[in-house]
Amino acid sequence: MRIATLVVAIAALAVAAHAATPAKTPARPSGLFDVRDPASLITLLKTMDAKAEVARTEAAAVFLNVTTPGGDFGAQYVDCDAKGKACRALIFSTAFSAKGVTLKQINDFNKGQVACRAFLSDDGKPNLAYATLVNLRMTAEEVKQHVGVWQGCLGSFGAFTKKVGD
Repeated sequence: MRIATLVVAIAALAVAAHAATPAKTPARPSGLFDVRDPASLITLLKTMDAKAEVARTEAAAVFLNVTTPGGDFGAQYVDCDAKGKACRALIFSTAFSAKGVTLKQINDFNKGQVACRAFLSDDGKPNLAYATLVNLRMTAEEVKQHVGVWQGCLGSFGAFTKKVGD
């Protein structure tokens, strides 16, 4: 009986020790999509008939200029490592040229939105932004969905600024 108890105790300790060992994160094979790296987004946007290029890099941030058949916008990576990679968030943004949009109208627009936010810049131009956290597990298809949400935001805000600008 004592031997059986001892065997069970040793087996339990072995299982507990294995469970307490931190899991090793598998190395990501080179060549796979990593949205945390601005170069991956630039490559992905090419497949979507868009062009993106790095405009500038600042401490922990990388700014892109994006040109699409539907218009231009900016992309900003934030909380990046020292090499401008392994970023933690991505923001799409643009300014619209509509004149006379008020803060109340911007607030009314925001009340009906879930994904994107509008604001007035210091010069009074209406701006639009969409942000998402990024991580190593995100696939190219998921990032395309985020770009699609951004395109929907652009369409909604374009219609809004056209309506309030009249």
